[in-house]
Amino acid sequence: MSSERDPADTVMLRKIADGAEPGPEPGPGPGPEREPGPEPDLEPDPETSAARRSGRFTRRGVVVATAVLLTLGVGAGLLWARDDTGAPAVESGPEIRTVAVARTDLSGTREIEGTLGYTSPRTLRGPGQGRVTWLAKQGTTVERGRPLYRVDERPAVVFHGSTPLYRRLDAVGLTGRDVRVVADNLKALGYDIGSQPPSGTRIQPSPPAVPDPSAAGRTEEEREETSASQPPPAGESGAPSSAAPGGDPGATPPPVTVKEGDGVLTSSLMAAVRRWQATVGMQPTGVLDVSDVVVTQAAVRVSEVLVQPGDEAATELMTVTATTKSVTVPVEALDIGSIKRKQRVTVVLPDRSETRGRVSAISSVIRGGQDGADEPGRSKINVTVALDDPEAVKDLDSAPVEARFEAESREDVLAVPVGALLALREGGYALRVAGGDLVPVETGMFAEGLVEISGKGVREGMKVEATA
Repeated sequence: MSSERDPADTVMLRKIADGAEPGPEPGPGPGPEREPGPEPDLEPDPETSAARRSGRFTRRGVVVATAVLLTLGVGAGLLWARDDTGAPAVESGPEIRTVAVARTDLSGTREIEGTLGYTSPRTLRGPGQGRVTWLAKQGTTVERGRPLYRVDERPAVVFHGSTPLYRRLDAVGLTGRDVRVVADNLKALGYDIGSQPPSGTRIQPSPPAVPDPSAAGRTEEEREETSASQPPPAGESGAPSSAAPGGDPGATPPPVTVKEGDGVLTSSLMAAVRRWQATVGMQPTGVLDVSDVVVTQAAVRVSEVLVQPGDEAATELMTVTATTKSVTVPVEALDIGSIKRKQRVTVVLPDRSETRGRVSAISSVIRGGQDGADEPGRSKINVTVALDDPEAVKDLDSAPVEARFEAESREDVLAVPVGALLALREGGYALRVAGGDLVPVETGMFAEGLVEISGKGVREGMKVEATA
């Protein structure tokens, strides 16, 4: 047999090298059995001969090529695994480092930006008619019994309390918490208001008093004598009250029972109102309109004046605040559960000095993020921090500050970085000793990337593995 390669084999090898699909090898097919005999003395067909030889070559070539590739691949993989200097083709796992179990103090302190300023801002509106004739200056502190502004020269005076005047107080026998505010403030200002009927007393209110044009020309003693000559309502002397002279007896209001916290507009209290009105520059009628009194929790500070004398009064006149300063801190709604009333807070001022305070109020109003997004993580709730030492911020009206909330703390505990914890399939956590076994642990407080741990075999200085 000649050792030279048949040209057809060369063509087939090129086809394989070019990616051509080799043809299937003809297998033995069914047919009648023939007796062996000499092959016909014919010139073999070059294409048929080449196809047969190429089919055998193809199977052997694919097997050999696959074996070579697998060998090269495994070898490359082994070489790769042993190569410490080359860049990995895929990202490796987290870097492992060795850390020591430390004994330390843990504190759940959180720092959040806030704003120092005067608290409880409130905008005051004037009455429906008239013109502004005077306003307290910006920055002024207005105490109880002093006017905030005047409309047509009638002052609006500060009273302290929780219930504003919501009606005209013009009839003996009126009862309610607004009357209690008037009684308490006049008494605090030094006026004799007489006795107040106790709760449970049955009161017969009188119809509204008819204005007496001649009252302005009488002396205080004459007005009080006239008031004393009128029959008092039930609850002061036990006698039923009657309608005012000239009034319609059928218009007499129904009797009422004094409730806990109510005040009663007695004739003595109305007399005290007249004396007070004469002092502050009002017409001494004994009748109070809603616009005569501005009820606040305490003394107020004029934060901003919004109008000028001569402007119409039916608008916003000024903004007032409390006289004390506090820190307002917007806290994310999802984190508000970690902050409690009376929790200790350290306030870091702009000059980096510190002053102490406590959480005094947590708002119930949730505000959205600045970009209007509705994500829960962007929602904020205002937390108010009252300062222990107001003198520490006496030179600041408003300023950005940092509020350091002091949560629970742990002293002299064992701790490791949080990355040292391994979650167990059966639940709980463990530490892996450097080059050793797993050690189950109990976790405690998490703070500043550390976690408190305890458990059998856990000791200070023990080397454990942790992610970098």
